[in-house]
Amino acid sequence: MATLADTPQRKPWSMARVVTASSAGTAFEWYDFFIFGSLTPVIAKVFLAGLDPTSALVAALALFAVGFAFRPLGAIIFGAMGDRVGRKATFLTTVSLMGGATFAIGLLPTYEQVGLLAPVLLIFLRICQGTALGGEYGGAAIYVAEHAPNDRRGAATGWIQSSASFGLLAALLIIFATRSWLGEEAFGFWGWRIPFLMSVVLLAISVWMRVKLAESPHFAKIKEEGETSKTPLREAFARKESLKNVAIAFFGIMCAQGAVWYFAFFYMQVFLEKSLGVPGATKDMLLIVMTVVSAPLYVFFGWLSDRIGRKPVMLAGMLLALALYFPGSHLIAQAANPDRVAAREAMPVIVETDPATCSAQFDPTGTAKFVTACDIAKSALIGRGVSYKTRASADGMTSVHAGPNKTLIADGEGLPGADLKALKAKSATDIDAVLAAAHYPTSADPAKMNMPLLIAVLLLFVVAATALYGPQAAALVEMFPTRIRYTAMSLPYHVGTGWVGGFLPVTSFAIVALTGDIFAGLWYSVAFTALSAVVMIFFFKETRGKPLEEC
Repeated sequence: MATLADTPQRKPWSMARVVTASSAGTAFEWYDFFIFGSLTPVIAKVFLAGLDPTSALVAALALFAVGFAFRPLGAIIFGAMGDRVGRKATFLTTVSLMGGATFAIGLLPTYEQVGLLAPVLLIFLRICQGTALGGEYGGAAIYVAEHAPNDRRGAATGWIQSSASFGLLAALLIIFATRSWLGEEAFGFWGWRIPFLMSVVLLAISVWMRVKLAESPHFAKIKEEGETSKTPLREAFARKESLKNVAIAFFGIMCAQGAVWYFAFFYMQVFLEKSLGVPGATKDMLLIVMTVVSAPLYVFFGWLSDRIGRKPVMLAGMLLALALYFPGSHLIAQAANPDRVAAREAMPVIVETDPATCSAQFDPTGTAKFVTACDIAKSALIGRGVSYKTRASADGMTSVHAGPNKTLIADGEGLPGADLKALKAKSATDIDAVLAAAHYPTSADPAKMNMPLLIAVLLLFVVAATALYGPQAAALVEMFPTRIRYTAMSLPYHVGTGWVGGFLPVTSFAIVALTGDIFAGLWYSVAFTALSAVVMIFFFKETRGKPLEEC
């Protein structure tokens, strides 16, 4: 029987077209998905205007996570479709669903216009986005891998990995250009719609490019021979050997991927802007630098994995991230806002209160009121990115201390909505006065930022993320046979990135809110990265250069 190795060598332009069309379509889907994450503070104001600022931000982060939560569902639906119908038809479907949902977000009414219907519609469209992305990545990665030569699969699929950076870069540049053109006020009022609406142009280009592609040769071969799977879900997850590889893919690769990549490119945005007071425009420019540098590194580390193996490259990325999380974040804080670091060391903030009246400052549903004096004080501090410690008060009263400066915080239980809002506003103003007297800056001073140090540490995180992500597509493809590859690799990928990565910003922010320590949220990423490193060392088998016919 003839094998794919016996077929004539493809023309160079054919492989280039496969990579270009697949990467461009995936970059477009990432663009759609990343717009929301980059505009989280604006989304909070537009669609969650009925909440106080801290609750609105947390709820907006939760809305961001909703899209990720449904990615595994998309992996199941479109994975099975890809293994039964074909790779091409499936990723044409996913790109169309993603594009339509993103365009529709740009047309949504705001909270001021329709009240609670606005966030409900937004949640529905985020679900559509997450479901679409759940089927996109696996199809694009598999399609390229099934065309690529065995000894260049890492470099070829590295372009699919880099598509995430191209999508994020496009989102950031369009947002930055629109903001600069319209001004912050107009952008916040209506200009935020432009990046969403522009997706219809990218959708048309992506569909046109992908329509011209032929089916994957590996899938076409098993389809012609009648060997496609009738029950890919059962074969992927009910058979011992396949389920074992699914578990290794999830625990050994994807937990770290969700932690490292989304820490570097998403939680870092929250950390810089909310915890360190870095201006939004400066944060966006830093992220653009990180994204530009990351683009070629995915391909480089994919290429390197073709030479020395997938395992050593991905493991190096995990270990570098583990070494960086805490010292790197402290260096970033020192470089970005040295005045706030100095104030925290000289005059640490203390919330003196009755601990029994304090609750966790975590409200993804936006239903908690935070009416006690303790909650009001902590909510105001969290919203300003200020670390604090809690100390029991002798008289049960609540006060905020920063060195010799102090203010009493009144309790809001039993107050009607308008009075409670006024009390929170007054408390925030009083706390701002205490912080100002203790020399806590309201925002980072760009003139005092140590930009070389800040960029250097951020780029070290980029190296860690790209070393892990670059070879990942090739490694996942090589773990599973053609007949169930789409299903088997898509689910662990999207559970890892969708749940571990997608919930990283909101969960890490919640840990910060719970502890009062802006660095405590790092433990989330540390735990998942360490888990993957251990599993990778002991259970992952090297797959570099493995013929796909032998999978």
